[in-house]
Amino acid sequence: MELVKLTEALARALVDYPEQVKVNEITGEQASLIELSVAKEDLGKIIGREGRIAHALRLILSCAAAKEHRHLTLAILE
Repeated sequence: MELVKLTEALARALVDYPEQVKVNEITGEQASLIELSVAKEDLGKIIGREGRIAHALRLILSCAAAKEHRHLTLAILE
């Protein structure tokens, strides 16, 4: 649950429409999937130039998940 809150906080800080940020976690046996959905206008701000912001978000979340001995994947939904 902490990873969902972290994802939501990071995404809300980056976008123009923070009220439209939605985060959903799907937990499996060995891994978790976090789905991030933002307003269509904010999609570029979450992905970033050449995917740099998306990569940084995935790195931060992977490090936080590793601390809890979990594997995590971030999916940015359109």
